[in-house]
Amino acid sequence: MRHGMAMCVAGTALFVLVNGCMMQQEDAKKNDSGIRAAPLTLVDKGVSLAPIIVFKDAPPFTRRAADELATYMEKVGGVKPKVIEGLPDPLPEKAIWVGFQPKLKELFPKTDFDFKNPEEILITANDKNLAIVGRDRWDLQHMEVKCDYWPGKSIKGWQQEYGTANAVYTFIQDYLDVRWLWPGETGEDIIKRETIAFTPFEYRYNPKIRLRFGILLWATPTDPRGSISVDWSRLQRMQLDSSNCMYRCFAIDGHWTLDWKLHETHPDYFALQPDGTRSGWPKGMHKLCKSNPAVWDEWLKDVEKQLKEDPTRTLFRGGVMDGCVQGYCVCPNCLAWDVPEAEPRTLVWDGFSKEYVALSDRQVRFANQLARKLRERYPDKEDYKVLMLAYGPSNPAPLKNKPDDNVIVLHCTNWFEDLNDKDPRSPVGTTWSKEFADWAAIGAHLWWRPNMPGAGGYSYGLPDVPFGRVMQSFRHVVKNNCDGIVLAVFDNCWPTQGPLYYMLAHLAWNPDQDGYKILDDYYRRGFGPAAGQLKAYWTLLEETRNRKVDDKLTFQQAYDGVFYKRAAGLLDKADTVLAKEPEIYRKRVAHVRLGLDFTRLMVETMELKEQYEKGKKQDTKIADRLRENFKKLKSMIDAKPTEYMGVGAGISQNWLDPNTL
Repeated sequence: MRHGMAMCVAGTALFVLVNGCMMQQEDAKKNDSGIRAAPLTLVDKGVSLAPIIVFKDAPPFTRRAADELATYMEKVGGVKPKVIEGLPDPLPEKAIWVGFQPKLKELFPKTDFDFKNPEEILITANDKNLAIVGRDRWDLQHMEVKCDYWPGKSIKGWQQEYGTANAVYTFIQDYLDVRWLWPGETGEDIIKRETIAFTPFEYRYNPKIRLRFGILLWATPTDPRGSISVDWSRLQRMQLDSSNCMYRCFAIDGHWTLDWKLHETHPDYFALQPDGTRSGWPKGMHKLCKSNPAVWDEWLKDVEKQLKEDPTRTLFRGGVMDGCVQGYCVCPNCLAWDVPEAEPRTLVWDGFSKEYVALSDRQVRFANQLARKLRERYPDKEDYKVLMLAYGPSNPAPLKNKPDDNVIVLHCTNWFEDLNDKDPRSPVGTTWSKEFADWAAIGAHLWWRPNMPGAGGYSYGLPDVPFGRVMQSFRHVVKNNCDGIVLAVFDNCWPTQGPLYYMLAHLAWNPDQDGYKILDDYYRRGFGPAAGQLKAYWTLLEETRNRKVDDKLTFQQAYDGVFYKRAAGLLDKADTVLAKEPEIYRKRVAHVRLGLDFTRLMVETMELKEQYEKGKKQDTKIADRLRENFKKLKSMIDAKPTEYMGVGAGISQNWLDPNTL
């Protein structure tokens, strides 16, 4: 396995963060003699002065990043540098080095290239060379692996870490000052300049959040549905993370790979039901007899099989199937693992339900048994981990058992945008966020997987943009041992929810940022002189959404005539301000206006649909209006990528099908 190893040391960066963007400091770096160091000029008045050198046989994503760097240097500086693979002879006078090569130690004798932190990136320049490198890990024999999440699909160019690629995208964004506001041409913002030059600097960073790919649905290369957001997610450093579950161990329900056919030969592996059978109820969401040592051994056999197929795996699933309150084992040994003092929880079996206790201790004890089996079998593999779920009756923290250090707890909740949202299964009204913090307090290694109830309308493509509340949630989980975030609920509704996706992407890469400064940069770069009007517009949408949720209003009550008048007025004012400005600004306002038009039409359609289904099916006027609205909505959803309106779980194709009326 090839890799670059790294130590994180403090660098002397000559860039500072201002309103969410990197700005060069006025003072050049001085050398040891006190003389100002000469700047490194890469492009000057249409002339490229430095080629890009990428190391020989670089993996696909690294090579792609090098090519994209050349493309964006051309967009910014007007000329495309040559991309050279391998060490050239003779060396050019100046060069941009993408990925580590031993020669860099000679060119940067005082720089430490021995990376130690996962995904660590290093961007450094002297007066002759620029190095854009990061910790990369890959296995040449296993660079195409099967995708569990989408059977029949494979991941090509698979790496365990993509430090260099993410370093390139960081450089393009922070040093070339490029912005990707949303997918498509209108979402890309470039500031052209005659000269691209830097005073010597060194910048190091390693992301706290190592599971980032699940921020947006339909944004992974293996997704058969396809998405305009695939490239956008990669450029925003969300797609190429180091969680080792990208595209394949995405465990919404903690699905364990034991084949159901084992039920025929080993029914004792499955949960004992109150009727005395091991029927596997409910079908398709069967639970296991977790106290059975034979189950642990069978799990380990399955791990061995997975590793034969793909030795790059490091994460192994040991959670429950979906149907989080159904069908748990009632054998004496499993029941003995439960703690009588735990909070009450209602569990369900075939034909009846019963108040019992939270199963957190049972789930942790099971995960620990698997984790210990894993460590015993592979004692030299410290990075091998078991993924368990804190889900449903195991949302509260355990009372007597703590997860081992090679167990990751995926905490599944219905809290995303409000720290005060209560777990409805808790008899004392404990909040989801308190349950998360309680797991952190016992030292659990946590990933956050919030479901969302949809009260704000995200699944209907409505402007569900609780910016401030989401910032609070990010701060809370990061403070509480979280280094993985899986949202997987947003469906690429860019004109109505785009700024939220943008903010989420930037916080996922660096959760220490101020989300409002990220948004201010978004408005400024996207809308220029009309930034104030667009900020006011999105603030109005945030306030309206929060009022709708807090006051339990209907969508029709929240998005009323007063709202539309104010919102449209702000966009009209933006158009007026931009009348003599570059056309790109007006195109971006048109993109946002599409979202307002969509909101108006969707809310009206939801109201008509409700009337139609409440006994007015015979009203032909309502049916005709619904058919017409369906056509308009379908047209918006199918529009060109720059005006893309995705559809969430709340809208199926049948929902929009006029033939269903």
